[in-house]
Amino acid sequence: MTTDFQAGRIALGARLRELRTEAGLNGKELAARLGWQRSKVSRLENGKQTATVIDLEAWADAVGAPSQAEDLKARLRGLESQQRSWRRQLASGHRGVQEKYVVEYRRTSTVQGYEATVIPGLFQIPEYARCLLLQNAELMRTPRDTEDAVRARVKRQQVLYEPGKRFDILIWEGVLHALICPHDVMAAQLDRLVGLIGMSSVSFGVIPLGAPLKLTPKHGFWIFDDERVIVETINTELHLESADDVTLYKRVWENLSETAVYGAQAHRLIARARACLSRS
Repeated sequence: MTTDFQAGRIALGARLRELRTEAGLNGKELAARLGWQRSKVSRLENGKQTATVIDLEAWADAVGAPSQAEDLKARLRGLESQQRSWRRQLASGHRGVQEKYVVEYRRTSTVQGYEATVIPGLFQIPEYARCLLLQNAELMRTPRDTEDAVRARVKRQQVLYEPGKRFDILIWEGVLHALICPHDVMAAQLDRLVGLIGMSSVSFGVIPLGAPLKLTPKHGFWIFDDERVIVETINTELHLESADDVTLYKRVWENLSETAVYGAQAHRLIARARACLSRS
């Protein structure tokens, strides 16, 4: 199956070929102008190789269309963001996606995460995870391999106890009050969060509802080893790998972290949510 990234690279190659053809050049002639091997021109046009920014600027100049360089670079940024449709990823159920994240976390040393609407998967108890996965399967109309997916999601949490790992995680306080599961499940989930406070590998912060903010807490996102960012929307999963995107999300995370509370203060916010739950 062609991935979204491959499809995007093929589309970029088709545009490069179009520009070459419009310039009246064949592949050999363009390669000579660029000082490249003919095979490189072929690989780029056929989506077999990912172009660099320098490649695209040189191509635009060589075909006499320097004004097209910005469009080509925008297409490349689209590749770097790698938009992955949930419909395609979940075609056979949720288990595969959860197992993919197990691999992602295992190859990562440092994670900075932020969630605005849900307890992070790394911290979810099985019952809470089950509720979310069932809701998502209903929404997306995907196969219900719920129990396999729950086991895979819980397996991901083993990385919290592996040496050399660091997890700096933030949530918006509203997450503690978002009742997406039965009361007893939410109560157990809140208790689980309390147990994370003080773990040597975890820094867990809560952004209070009434805190003054430097920016609005928008969507959740996860930064892996300061190299890539994963953002989940309702219909897609975005993988952002450009230096500019990573830097931007790092800056957002740092601004949010300055507003968050930790340790005993975070414990009090969780306890307050637990108390509200008991009264409802």
